[in-house]
Amino acid sequence: MSFYFPEGSVIYVSPTFGAAIPVNPVTNAVDALCTANGHGLVDNDEVLYLPTGWEDANNSVFRVDQQDANTFKLLGLDTTDLTRFPAGQGVGTVQKISGWLALPQVLDIQSQGGDARFTPVGLLASRNDISIPTGFNPANMQVTMAHDPNLAAYKSIVAISRKSQPVAVKMVIGGGATIYGYGFISVSEVPQLQRQQVNRVTAGLSINGRIIGY
Repeated sequence: MSFYFPEGSVIYVSPTFGAAIPVNPVTNAVDALCTANGHGLVDNDEVLYLPTGWEDANNSVFRVDQQDANTFKLLGLDTTDLTRFPAGQGVGTVQKISGWLALPQVLDIQSQGGDARFTPVGLLASRNDISIPTGFNPANMQVTMAHDPNLAAYKSIVAISRKSQPVAVKMVIGGGATIYGYGFISVSEVPQLQRQQVNRVTAGLSINGRIIGY
């Protein structure tokens, strides 16, 4: 049994992705097995996975377990459910992620969404409605940072925000857990001023795929 606490947590983003590596085939397994001749990846490389037919794995970030020069596993991607992951439809690309940039002077992180979504169904002949799970609501994070417009890291984060370019997201939680996502970051450049509080700005993170944790 393990417990984690927010103290010591750091959140990173990266807009830097390597060249697309075609993967074909991708074998259904507890950790999906990808074939990509001469892929050049090594254990624990972090990659963005973009399959053509597995919606439940699309726009997600995984760690790699290299098997040999031509194959690797996507750790944590259990594709044994052939309903969710039809055989032969996991072909696509992976892109290695590099250039992680830590969000500076983080004061607080608030997460919203990611919860299960249900659709109520009421049959005319039934007095009791039912709720059917129909997916998950979009996940978002709001990060509050101490405002210092002269910090190089802050300037870099603002520049990424202004380009509206997708980024990989990594949160290293105090105690050792790590979670990954993929989406957009938007930074408010208007500082919030309040007596007896440090000046602060907020950055919004939208997650487009699954949150993957290790």
